Amino acid sequence: MSLFRKIFGSSNPTSEEDKESEFSKSHAENAISIDEQFIFNFKKNGGKFLYCENADEVKEQFENILEENDWFESEALCYDPTLFSMLEDNKLTYDKPANPKFLLASCENLIADEGSILFSSKQIKQHKPNELPANIIVLAKTSQILGAKSDGLSAIKKKYERDYPTNITTIKYFEKAKEEDFTQYGSSAKNLYLLLLEDL
Repeated sequence: MSLFRKIFGSSNPTSEEDKESEFSKSHAENAISIDEQFIFNFKKNGGKFLYCENADEVKEQFENILEENDWFESEALCYDPTLFSMLEDNKLTYDKPANPKFLLASCENLIADEGSILFSSKQIKQHKPNELPANIIVLAKTSQILGAKSDGLSAIKKKYERDYPTNITTIKYFEKAKEEDFTQYGSSAKNLYLLLLEDL
């Protein structure tokens, strides 16, 4: 049984506050896996997490997101040719969109200690986070979860020996802060969905 099924598959009706306080206690008592740490921090940052066991579930969850937001037959921003078929299957235009409703992208890594998503020019070209659409759908795999940003940078270095990407950045905030917080200064909050595919 997968780790994510254990975490999210339980039908125990405990409240979110109870879960968070239990998590904090267990976190203090012993080290948790980086998978659990990423999910906890990502959700705390306001991200929407959708776990998928296979490609069919990815497709189904993607269609659910489109339906929830009424994004069918609209424009999307996407630079990854491996994701074009998902857009084509749902009659979404992605060739030079004038007003894209969302960005569909893969990512370099998922960073557990801050619950952020690491991108490079391979996914977002030279766009700064504030130049991207407010809505983002990211397709990632469980094997991409790493402990810290330094691990992500090392992984990029190893992955691209010659064609080293530029514009390496993380997106960490997925909802507008309720109160102004200096740690979020200069960052733009994104409405972000993560489709996380089990590949381990």
